[in-house]
Amino acid sequence: MARCCCNSRVLCLCLLPCMMMGHLLIYILVSIFVTIAYNSSQAPPPLPLHFVAPGASKNSVAVASHPLGTFWNLRLQDGALWNRLQHQLDRRHNPILRARRRREGNGTLGGGVNGATGGEACEWRPQGSSQLPDFDELPQQMKDFVLSMDCRTYPLLMDQPHLCEPRGPLVGPRAQGDAEQPTLLMAIKSQVGNFESRQAIRETWGRSGWVSVESAGGGGGRGGLVRTVFLLGRQDSSTGPHPNLNALLELESHRHGDILQWDFRDTFFNLTLKDVLFWDWFGRRCPDARFVFKGDDDVFVRTGPLLDYLLSQTPRTLPTTPNNNNINNEINNIINNNNNATQAVWDFLVGDVISHAWPNRQPETKYFIPESFYVGVYPAYAGGGGVVYSGWLARRFREVSRQVHLFPIDDVYLGMCLRRLGLSPTHHPGFMTFDLPEGEREKPCAYRNVMLVHKRSPRQMLMLWRQLREALPTC
Repeated sequence: MARCCCNSRVLCLCLLPCMMMGHLLIYILVSIFVTIAYNSSQAPPPLPLHFVAPGASKNSVAVASHPLGTFWNLRLQDGALWNRLQHQLDRRHNPILRARRRREGNGTLGGGVNGATGGEACEWRPQGSSQLPDFDELPQQMKDFVLSMDCRTYPLLMDQPHLCEPRGPLVGPRAQGDAEQPTLLMAIKSQVGNFESRQAIRETWGRSGWVSVESAGGGGGRGGLVRTVFLLGRQDSSTGPHPNLNALLELESHRHGDILQWDFRDTFFNLTLKDVLFWDWFGRRCPDARFVFKGDDDVFVRTGPLLDYLLSQTPRTLPTTPNNNNINNEINNIINNNNNATQAVWDFLVGDVISHAWPNRQPETKYFIPESFYVGVYPAYAGGGGVVYSGWLARRFREVSRQVHLFPIDDVYLGMCLRRLGLSPTHHPGFMTFDLPEGEREKPCAYRNVMLVHKRSPRQMLMLWRQLREALPTC
């Protein structure tokens, strides 16, 4: 009896793998039959005999008609206004559709929220309110942005055309030709009434002139020329009555020669305009500056260590051969002024990088973005009070910003332009945009590895500048 039971167990163990394989085979056959039946019921329509794929033919200069279905991944959200407007810009700058419009003599496709193309005279257009179903329920700053979001050209009220030109002999050692253009251009976003903040910056970390760098690797005499410019709009009358400060601002501009002011309302959602208008000014007035710092007037920057970091970055070599298919033809023209075969360029942006951020949906916050306006995750961007990018990249921003619709939050918009260029921001832990731990803020030695800290009042800037100059060498 025991012997029979043992034989049964052995037989079961032998048959078990065969049974499992049989079940697996049946499952595979059933899956194949179901797939064939599903595909046969939804078979695509047959192609015509003389089918031509969308695009240009090698045997003809003609371009095929626009395909019925999109062949690129747009991730279009029908209910979000910005997504729809960006879809129109993507089509307008699509190389296939652009070539067809050029042959047909039609230079535009689609428009902005109010039917504008961005080059018209800027004025508020009430038609924009009809593009958002919940327009009447939005906060006032969101309403104002929607009504004026087509406008990106504003008159320059105060200009500094000679800011980047040589100002005579510089003090301190420098290489031949370094006096020609700034190594670092500080572009600080400010407001008309912030006189004290601007003066504190001029007396501390934003002082124009030659800045020497004490590099850890030795090399005494290393440094660069720094120039500072402040970016302003006009006072926002909607926030209440303000005293007329225009005369004081003109006196400040005449004395220091570092004020840029445009004729638009200086609001939080208009900070993006300062980027776009500054890039245009930069391309005309200061295109050869090597690096650009873009920040707020309530941050503190350790300019020397920042310069040391920037000067240690290795540029990449760019050929100077013109490329007619490149959107940056103007950049190539600038580079081609050099007779060399190649040009050293930097194409990085560094700061406190924020990734996988979602729009703020709380209406009571200043960062509120409704779902009716934008849907999706933000691209990686450098947030907080300041970022640094190369002058070469600033010229590329000038061009690519025309292909990215304005967005209310300036840091996010910069990330959108960067993504459009196929680049990613570089994170640096020294950009303390959310400040140091509370217990470390009063200790000078805690700033040893800091590039930027946010935020500081004018009085704190002056005190910190003095403390760091006295205490850091002994840390």
